Amino acid sequence: MAKSIMVQGTMSNAGKSLFTAGLCRIFMQDGYQTVPFKSQNMALNSYITKEGLEMGRAQVVQAEAAGKEPSVLMNPILLKPTNDKGSQVIVNGEVLGNMNAADYFKYKSKLKPDIMKAFNKLDEANDVIVIEGAGSPAEINLRDDDIVNMGMAKMAKAPVLLVADIDRGGVFASIFGTVMLLEEDERKLIKGIIINKFRGDVEVLRPGLRMIEDKVHIPVIGVVPYLTVDIEDEDSLSERLDSERTVEAVDIAVIRLPRMSNFTDFNVFELIPGVSVRYVKSEAELKNPDMIILPGTKNTMGDLKWLRQNGLEGRIKKMAAQGTVLFGVCGGYQMLGMTLDDPYGVEEGGSLTGMGLLNIKTTFSEQKTRTQVSGIFGPVEGTLSRLSHIAFSGYEIHMGVTETIDAEPLTVIDHVSGQALLKTDGTKNGNIMGSYIHGIFDEEGVASTIVECLLNKKGLESSSLQKLSFRQYKEQQYDLLAEEIRKNVDMDIIYKILKAGV
Repeated sequence: MAKSIMVQGTMSNAGKSLFTAGLCRIFMQDGYQTVPFKSQNMALNSYITKEGLEMGRAQVVQAEAAGKEPSVLMNPILLKPTNDKGSQVIVNGEVLGNMNAADYFKYKSKLKPDIMKAFNKLDEANDVIVIEGAGSPAEINLRDDDIVNMGMAKMAKAPVLLVADIDRGGVFASIFGTVMLLEEDERKLIKGIIINKFRGDVEVLRPGLRMIEDKVHIPVIGVVPYLTVDIEDEDSLSERLDSERTVEAVDIAVIRLPRMSNFTDFNVFELIPGVSVRYVKSEAELKNPDMIILPGTKNTMGDLKWLRQNGLEGRIKKMAAQGTVLFGVCGGYQMLGMTLDDPYGVEEGGSLTGMGLLNIKTTFSEQKTRTQVSGIFGPVEGTLSRLSHIAFSGYEIHMGVTETIDAEPLTVIDHVSGQALLKTDGTKNGNIMGSYIHGIFDEEGVASTIVECLLNKKGLESSSLQKLSFRQYKEQQYDLLAEEIRKNVDMDIIYKILKAGV
């Protein structure tokens, strides 16, 4: 049976996901079979496992840090917001349906058996389970039938570490308020406090640490500095989405759709010197990029209407006509077509005219496509011609079926979910192209080839560029994260907490 420890936070974006990943790496480095677990995740960034099941990307990152293949057991419930009041509910990797917040709040207690079944399977096969909470345990309106914070800690019999973000200010108030709003039995589960994202001299902070320990009777066991590790962030709180980035030699503009999903598809470009990746949401922010990317979205029709209303659609179409490279991924690919039909009300119902840049038609279906794929790019013309026949891998996750009309496919897929199978994906029309495949830029050489092509179009040299090993880079970042946590957190105490349990 595994030992469990849980990471909770005083607020959203306190650093729970990253700290959990760091602990997973440390325990793995120390020789323990370690897995992450989050009973319920709310995110638009998701991933498809080898079995074709959907889970949150945060647990994929944590699994990578632990050296484990991502499994839906690590995230049995995923909520993907469809609007401000509702989400698509995914249980054990498969779509249960759409629910508004009130209905889900009433329903969620029925999911406890699914949560514990997944947890117990991990418990049987591993030495350590690092559990992540969500938001704050002090959200007292959600205390009844809680399944992700203290309710999960009780079900797993896991001691809790409380992470607090000092960078935003008010860290001591947030710690004190969180602890005081908990029930007495919940307070007893918290065995240590981590101050996160600290900038400055820790000696100046020490009087405050002693005072907060006296008030809440819980030890502060670490002060983690504001880290510069480059590890995937969760959802739209990411600082990557700041549009005020300096324009570099190669400028890539990702349209920041209101329901954008899987923006981590583009992180690989940020590793290349001289490349800027900007997330833009207005004509003024778009400027004059070398490449425009329309990303995935949880609401293709709604976000296409948003593009029209704010004038971005017209500007994008004009720039594409002038030769700017335009690439659509998943929902962004669907937008580029002629029509979007939603006969089953999967999104907004009815039909909508697309941007008319690719000769495709999309019909939304009730069944979701969930597969891992690999293959090669077909013949590519125009600016990105050197992409021709380069290998890629990634995954499909979409509710639409797209029909091509006398259009050339962008890629040839040769393996689907580990099985040899030939099929095509995507479409191209000169410098305009689209694909359903998330992660299509991650394979070694794909992103750097695109950047080379964009540089050469401007008459600039690309000899200094190196083919990227994104996987190796991520491994280095996980090791750096673990090293920083070891330096600034008392791991001896954490091991004692883990061993003692509750």
